[in-house]
Amino acid sequence: MEKAIPLNTGFLHMKIIAGLGNPGPKYSGNRHNIGFMAADALQRLPGFAPWSKKFKAEISEGELAGEKVLLMKPQTYMNLSGEAVGEAMRFYKLAPADILAIYDELDLAPGKVRLKTGGGHGGHNGVKSLDAHCGKEYRRLRLGIGHPGSKELVHNHVLGDFAKSDRTWLEPLLDAIADNAAMLVKGEDSQFLNKLALAVGDKPAAQAAAPDPKKPAMQSHIRQARNQKPAAPATGPMADMLKKLFGGKVD
Repeated sequence: MEKAIPLNTGFLHMKIIAGLGNPGPKYSGNRHNIGFMAADALQRLPGFAPWSKKFKAEISEGELAGEKVLLMKPQTYMNLSGEAVGEAMRFYKLAPADILAIYDELDLAPGKVRLKTGGGHGGHNGVKSLDAHCGKEYRRLRLGIGHPGSKELVHNHVLGDFAKSDRTWLEPLLDAIADNAAMLVKGEDSQFLNKLALAVGDKPAAQAAAPDPKKPAMQSHIRQARNQKPAAPATGPMADMLKKLFGGKVD
């Protein structure tokens, strides 16, 4: 009788990627639901299971960069998102650093993206809930939706649907998040952000910081003065002296 050999799945660790939003068709197109939209884009990648329900969330298991990944869309409504993510975190005995939350950010222009670990909640109720249930040292992928201009307009802005004109940056952004998700898992944050910037038509950070080779380098006014060739006087004592020195040829 042959001895059974345990299967080696190759998975080193579990990661949770939680997109934040509100459940139900009423909210599906809201700016506040861009986290759900990103999670849906990731779930469409090859190897991810269909959505199922567990941990007060819709979940889908799959693999990215050789690691097992649990996608989550909490179904508790935004303000209680941490209940779902915290439950899954404790079930798998994970640390806050194993969690990536994806959510909307008012203080970033539409299409702009920031990625960091820890930080404040910025008034975002979903993030407040995550902080309370998971600790604060989880990774945060903030997707800009822009600010309406005044505090009174914020509620209707975040719970309003994206405009048709937003498709020009929203769809490429979501596609780029999915296409480059392995970089997220591997911690290649700068490369990931550059890919997203290119997708929405921005210059990547390194390119934006580099000088344009087509433009001449800026010089101080002192150096510019040194590099300028002074005009020779046409008449007077100095002109006479120069003519003697250069045989009458004065430029």
